[in-house]
Amino acid sequence: MRRRTLPTATALAVLFSSVALVATGAGSAVADSSTTLPLKSTGDIVVDGVHQRVFISDPTAGQVLVTNYAGTVVGTVGSLPGVHGLELSPDSGTLYAAVHDATAIVAIDTATATETRRWSTGQGAGPAYVALAGGKLWFSYGASGDGNIGSLDPNATDPGLTLGQDTSRTFYEAPILDASPGAPGTLAAGSPGQSPVELAVYDVSSGTATRTAYARDPGDTGGGNLQDLAVTPDGKGVVTASGAPYYQPVYKLTDLSADGKYVTNTYPNAVDIAPNGDVAAGTFSWYDPDVHVFKPGTSMPLKQYDFPNTGNSSGADTLAPAGLAWAPDESKLFAISENDNNVYSLRILDAPAKTSTTLTANAPATATRAKPLTLTGTLSSSAAVPAGTKVSVTRTDDESPSGKPLGTATVAADGSYSFTDTPPAGGKVTYTVMYAGDADHASATASASTAVARTATTLTLTNNGKVYDYARDVTFTAHLGTTYKNRTVEIWADPYGSDKPNTLVKKGTVNSSGDLSATIRLTRDTKVSAKFTGDTRYAPKTVTNSVYTRVKVSTSLSGYYKSATAWNQKYFYFRQSKDPVHNTTMSMYPGRKYQLQVQRYSDGAWRTTTTEYFALDRYGKDAVTLDGTPPVGPRFRIRSSYIDTKSGDNVNTTTYGAWKYFVFTR
Repeated sequence: MRRRTLPTATALAVLFSSVALVATGAGSAVADSSTTLPLKSTGDIVVDGVHQRVFISDPTAGQVLVTNYAGTVVGTVGSLPGVHGLELSPDSGTLYAAVHDATAIVAIDTATATETRRWSTGQGAGPAYVALAGGKLWFSYGASGDGNIGSLDPNATDPGLTLGQDTSRTFYEAPILDASPGAPGTLAAGSPGQSPVELAVYDVSSGTATRTAYARDPGDTGGGNLQDLAVTPDGKGVVTASGAPYYQPVYKLTDLSADGKYVTNTYPNAVDIAPNGDVAAGTFSWYDPDVHVFKPGTSMPLKQYDFPNTGNSSGADTLAPAGLAWAPDESKLFAISENDNNVYSLRILDAPAKTSTTLTANAPATATRAKPLTLTGTLSSSAAVPAGTKVSVTRTDDESPSGKPLGTATVAADGSYSFTDTPPAGGKVTYTVMYAGDADHASATASASTAVARTATTLTLTNNGKVYDYARDVTFTAHLGTTYKNRTVEIWADPYGSDKPNTLVKKGTVNSSGDLSATIRLTRDTKVSAKFTGDTRYAPKTVTNSVYTRVKVSTSLSGYYKSATAWNQKYFYFRQSKDPVHNTTMSMYPGRKYQLQVQRYSDGAWRTTTTEYFALDRYGKDAVTLDGTPPVGPRFRIRSSYIDTKSGDNVNTTTYGAWKYFVFTR
């Protein structure tokens, strides 16, 4: 297990919006994400796989920040001035923190994120880095020529604190420490920030540190400014990250001789190794990838990640020194980045050690319900996919809105696959294809949709085109043909005129004959619609009828001196000296006028003498006086009518009023 710390940052971090990172090479997983952190600096990062927590020390703020695997802050441990190195116990129950400015080692309960114990390391022995090895907790301390190593037993009542364990006085200041379960009695150390790189290995199995290997500029790389180191899980090597060379070299723990390299790019500054040996190597790179993932022993990266630019400079965000940590199950890699505004982010990289896969899915644009269709696609990866690989197929439609597993398709040698399905439902049908991945390949998902035509049904509605008197109650009957499950019909009425909305009159299940009836009182021309919203197998349908409604009109004459039946009609008699008054009452609509028509009987026929439009008042009333000196003896008749559109609106159908007959006498 590797334990390390990061140089202190002094600027105050401000919260910034989360951003996604960009992967190069094989590409990043869909779930890769990031979240900003309320940090003033970074010290060390450790991942607890049991509780799925990430612990990050902040020396400037004097605290350890605790997040979950999504990067959400779930706790803070304070009163830790100058806290740097962190170390997790083998059972993940305790986190040990080196609190430099308090000259103490602090134990933190990982389940509750609370301090449980504190050991003083003594004046002048402020700890910087910690590592568990040989049954003890080892810590480094000292500066300005006094760098050294101490130890204590965190499980004992008397911790047996021992300083000055490095009798060779190897380091100028407190070295970076790390150890691995693969070499339980071995401790590796390196001087931070020093040029050239200086490394040492100690046998601590007896409880006392004995230096077994030492190298200054190991491998003759000319490297300097050590930022990080990690012991391999098998306990055979140590990997370092320093500003130069531009790769992470590997050294044997036995004698610190060169034993390979992980080629990255300029300014390496981080390294972490997963329990299975996968290597995450980091670099300080404004314009190049920041995180590089390797399979053990390989020189070229399996995957690379390039952070986006969330600040104001031309360069992108950069990786914090030693800012990498694997989840113990290698499912995630956590990276701390910083922008030029000193804003820190925790970047969560999913399945980083697996080769990315590309999965495609293609479905016909349209299809017919209950008829077979074929879904096709490809699965590809830079690493060959094993023969016999299968992808699973799920169908989501109106009958299975949560998705229905359909089975699997086998991927052919060329990466292609096909799957035949008979969709039972119409509408939008989505097929989701999923590759579960394996030990070497990341999972992948693809989807494709098709528009499946639903069967048409019949829907009819009575009374289309009929004309009715004003305020007549009319029954409309809708008839629905064959459907699957939905037997509901809606009947809507939309009267003419912008002041009357389309209104649902009735909604219900049709009877055993397929009928649903509703009664509507008609006062205007009306569009009546029957609607079937469809079901999973039958398409929606709407049928709209237009019915027409007469206005209500009544007229009367006043000023006559008698009435009598003549020429088979009722006639009103007026003195030649008396002007008749014609009164009209009509159902009202804003701006409505009525047509007044006067006819005279001449040469055996009624002939129009006057046609004129008059406005109704707001009550739908008007009166017209026929003045002048009329002839005595001829027969006349008069009526008021509503003429569609010519009367100022079109909300009713043309309606002719009854004729009123009259004669003038002396």
